Amino acid sequence: MKESRDQNTAKLSPSPTPKNRTGVSLRPMLTFAGRNAKEILRDPLNLAFGLGFPLVLILLFSAIQANVPVSLFEISRLTPGITVFGLAFMTLFSATLIAKDRGTSLLIRLYTTPLTPGEFILGYTLPLLPIAVAQATICYVAALLLGMKPTVHIFLALVFVIPIAWLFISMGLLFGSILNDKQVGGICGALLTNLTAWLSGAWFDLELVGGAFRTVAYTLPFVHAVELERCMLAGDPASAIPHLLWVLGYVIVVTVAAVLLFLRQMRRQ
Repeated sequence: MKESRDQNTAKLSPSPTPKNRTGVSLRPMLTFAGRNAKEILRDPLNLAFGLGFPLVLILLFSAIQANVPVSLFEISRLTPGITVFGLAFMTLFSATLIAKDRGTSLLIRLYTTPLTPGEFILGYTLPLLPIAVAQATICYVAALLLGMKPTVHIFLALVFVIPIAWLFISMGLLFGSILNDKQVGGICGALLTNLTAWLSGAWFDLELVGGAFRTVAYTLPFVHAVELERCMLAGDPASAIPHLLWVLGYVIVVTVAAVLLFLRQMRRQ
């Protein structure tokens, strides 16, 4: 009996291989990423909502702008904000994906593979990046149809969607590593999207509120993500650099935290 239990423990324990090698094991990681992409596509309703809801907001605010002209709702200013707000849904997608895997025996079996915690995080992140870029592309295409001037700066704005999307995906992996799939719905689906909406200045000017509210907003990454997109769309990369540094700083901190929490889960299980 003791020998049998030892064998089962050995099967469920993480392989020592990841600790002894460096670099990224590309093929297993891409295989894992492909599996995660299939899982995301198996839920087309949530995927369609995540892709379509920002489009609805752009149409709604554009209709308001057409009837009651407000500078805040001008299409060239509104679109970057709505684009960043839409990326908040990537947090929900990634958190739900990893939380569901934690709730099954799948991850326990995967822990015995040579994948490192960093490669697990990459495997969850990479399938969501094309979805995030597709969502941003839909927003900018809609803005062009609504009268935004076509410029090469739109492509720059789309490129810089990637670090912003990475930030939101990493936050989802962080929450998904400590919460179950029901809890992430409330934290990432309701709380985080509202925080992104109100603390990013996506569709209102934070200067109008000022005070502690503005201070807190500029301490968090959401407003910097919106300003980064606005600067790139306006063709002003110099002004975008401080906001990019804020976003990248949060990306590094949140990604490292997600990897460490994932490693902790591996050791516990």
